[in-house]
Amino acid sequence: MGSEPTKAVPLTCHGHSRPITHLNFSPVLDDDQFYLISACKDNNPMLRDGATGDWIGTFIGHKGAVWQARLSADASLAATASADFSAKIWDSQSGECLHTLTHAHIVRAVAFPPQPNPQLVATAGFEKKCRIFDISRSTSSQSATSSPTSPNGTGSPTPTPCLWELGIGVHGGPIKSVIWGPDRNTIITAADDKMIRWWDLRSNRLVEKFEVEGIIGTCELDPLSKHPTLSVAAGKSAYFFSGAQPGQLLKKITTPKEIAAVALHPKQRKIVTGGTGDTWVRIYDFDNESELEVQKGHHGPIWTICFSPDGKMYATGSEDGTVKLWKFCSDPYGLWR
Repeated sequence: MGSEPTKAVPLTCHGHSRPITHLNFSPVLDDDQFYLISACKDNNPMLRDGATGDWIGTFIGHKGAVWQARLSADASLAATASADFSAKIWDSQSGECLHTLTHAHIVRAVAFPPQPNPQLVATAGFEKKCRIFDISRSTSSQSATSSPTSPNGTGSPTPTPCLWELGIGVHGGPIKSVIWGPDRNTIITAADDKMIRWWDLRSNRLVEKFEVEGIIGTCELDPLSKHPTLSVAAGKSAYFFSGAQPGQLLKKITTPKEIAAVALHPKQRKIVTGGTGDTWVRIYDFDNESELEVQKGHHGPIWTICFSPDGKMYATGSEDGTVKLWKFCSDPYGLWR
């Protein structure tokens, strides 16, 4: 019974002034803490305490909507992708901008390899290709030691080497999401041409592709298992692929509603979805595909959902500009006492 979710009032995290575009939890760190980063169309990604939602800092420097934000495996770095034609790498403790990666068009996606102190970062977007940058070779020429909210944290970056590019002339639309595979040798791209593609970094080649039946929303690896599953929202369906075997479809769940975001809890065998047509969170049984619960609280479509690394709650980000944390266990947890 301890794993069964129960109805509880969600925690609402205010601070953003425009729609939330992406959420990402860090893994649980050595001090048993974890963190949550949010991307938003207000240009200012925010870092929060993962368990409570308490605001820690805001990364100031982008001049356009931020479409995606991720934390490294040790939460030491943050990466953000923006409509200002750049991606930025940040020191997540000081808020200093370490690298500004300039692009020729809007950047929609960013990803670190799944390892502490990453030396590489992947970016993608309206250029319709994925770039791999070496972030170990250069840092901001300004050694800012400011707080995350200081405008001096933007720095004056020197060029950061782009090591190689994937998918030039292959993607038929902007890339919405890029995922670094668990084995570090695979990059997954999800594009507006309704294609999921798997790339081998060792050969720089496309190894597998899969066409979905609708415009892709979220595309994420679940953080809760040793062999993670890739969850993709597209049209009225959620697709679940093996994280280890490129292109291997494990299951497809079709719902009556358009799905913009999906997250899988592999141990409880449940999925959480958010849609474009209403403001509700819906929970489904992964095996029999029945709708189990509807959670109400947002006042706009839900664009992003992710589970905390301990699996005891999930976070949602909405068009209404708020992040909400929802309890997903029956025992007392965090601020739910």
